Amino acid sequence: MDIDIYSDPVCPWCFIGKRRLEKALSIRPELEAVVRWRTFQLNPTMPPGGMPREEYLHTKFRSLRPPVYDILRTVGESEGIEFAFDDIKLTPNTLDAHRLTRYASQLGFGDAIVETLFQAYFFRGQDIGNREILTAIAMEIGLNDDAAATHLAADGDLLEVHKEESFGRQLGIQGVPFFIVAGRYAVSGAQEPEAFFPLFDMVCEENRKTAT
Repeated sequence: MDIDIYSDPVCPWCFIGKRRLEKALSIRPELEAVVRWRTFQLNPTMPPGGMPREEYLHTKFRSLRPPVYDILRTVGESEGIEFAFDDIKLTPNTLDAHRLTRYASQLGFGDAIVETLFQAYFFRGQDIGNREILTAIAMEIGLNDDAAATHLAADGDLLEVHKEESFGRQLGIQGVPFFIVAGRYAVSGAQEPEAFFPLFDMVCEENRKTAT
């Protein structure tokens, strides 16, 4: 069963959504799921060097302490995530983070890189738009740091990454996380694990009928 996830590593709801999908799959261990992480930039016009966090919050929320943070902290704690929003000093451009995710996924490290990017940003407040930090993150999950640095410097995959995001927007995706199960069924937002079960059941039933 293929599950495509449109996500952005600076999206706290995407981190929560990842945890909830993992929980759903753990409840249904008989399923063989192949998870693929897809590009979606929440801030596609973000300057390459990012933006000071206070400036970003003021521009987007007109507040340095948006009320949604209290909700996110509560929901995050229920999923074992302790958001350290106060430690985030810069809102980065995430294009290179998506490029690294694509690169790592091709080597079988997709979930590991996504998890580590989330933790680097939301737990440690790291600038995940910085290529040196991204290279260190690649090394942290077991990738060759020189190869990762060379890949990021080459910019050879930019067209494919942009195509992937453009395809998602053509599908009508306007926010993330956005889950597509078996290429046919969609779940939008960081839904509870139970929201996935009807889709899992439909795919399993379709596969059973096809097999017979």
